[in-house]
Amino acid sequence: MTQLPNFERFENAYAGEAPWDIGRPQEALVEVADRVAGPLLDAGCGTGDASLFFAGRGLEVTGIDFLEEAIRRARAKAAERGLAVDFRVADALALGVLAERFGSVIDCGLFHVFSDDDRRRYVKGLAHVLEPGGRLFLMCFSDEEPGDQGPRRISRQELLDAFADGWHVESLQPARFALNPRFTGATFSEGGPKAWFAILERT
Repeated sequence: MTQLPNFERFENAYAGEAPWDIGRPQEALVEVADRVAGPLLDAGCGTGDASLFFAGRGLEVTGIDFLEEAIRRARAKAAERGLAVDFRVADALALGVLAERFGSVIDCGLFHVFSDDDRRRYVKGLAHVLEPGGRLFLMCFSDEEPGDQGPRRISRQELLDAFADGWHVESLQPARFALNPRFTGATFSEGGPKAWFAILERT
């Protein structure tokens, strides 16, 4: 399996309080829930909160993450809540090998971990798994967030460039990431790190 940057850092995060593990989906996803169609792929699903939210709304959901501990916790949550989600340990940079096709993909905090080369590979994989007319709902750190703690910052233009071919940008708006309140490993903007939230249609 191809490993994402700083594999041990992500793995170690689950030994403590992972900043992104907030116990619920990010508000930006909740606000557009009615637009998310199944079957749904949650790329970089973590411990599964967004996947389970959409499964609870009746969607067929597949959640993938490269960390076994995250998937273990996601499966435990699904069992506790009596929800059926196909949680898999899988590499988001290898979406091209998947036989399934999806009506929607959500990416909440994955895109911004990739290098330039891996970003291109990832976008190509997204195009492979999304049905024509399907939508990608993507939330990433914004270059408007000051400092350099946390993940790589992404500019509006970088997003537009990454999805210039074969995609229609329906919307690209500023947003905020909610953080695990027990996380103390970094300091971000008051109100949560600044983000971009994009809705992109596969053409």
